[in-house]
Amino acid sequence: MNLIKKMLAAHAAVLALWAVSAQAATNDEIAARLKPVGEVCVQGQECKGVAAVAAAAGGGAKTPDDIITAHCGACHTAGVLGAPKIGDGAAWKARADKEGGLDGLLAKAISGVNAMPPKGTCADCTDADLKATIKKMSGL
Repeated sequence: MNLIKKMLAAHAAVLALWAVSAQAATNDEIAARLKPVGEVCVQGQECKGVAAVAAAAGGGAKTPDDIITAHCGACHTAGVLGAPKIGDGAAWKARADKEGGLDGLLAKAISGVNAMPPKGTCADCTDADLKATIKKMSGL
């Protein structure tokens, strides 16, 4: 019986120490946790956060390899949900023939197709960026 009381007392002490440390947050730590993660910008009005995002993103031109790594490779490397695999020329040619060639593939990439969201999650990619990436993945 005495052993059970000691074990319960040890657990209670650990719980009490955890509760005290959880309460020891400063106002600055609380403010940091509650800080907004983003900012809403209205078209036509200045947005303070846009310059910071552009600087963090590098702001330079994207290569097809960069876009594939960041946005396309997750599905097109393994062929997830029927996505044509990178380098599988036959699958890409069949898809291109069905959609009206490279321009048809580009149109589907821009609007999204099946489980692929519009622009394949690369919202800041230009049409030229997407077309170059499709060419790189497909070999067309």
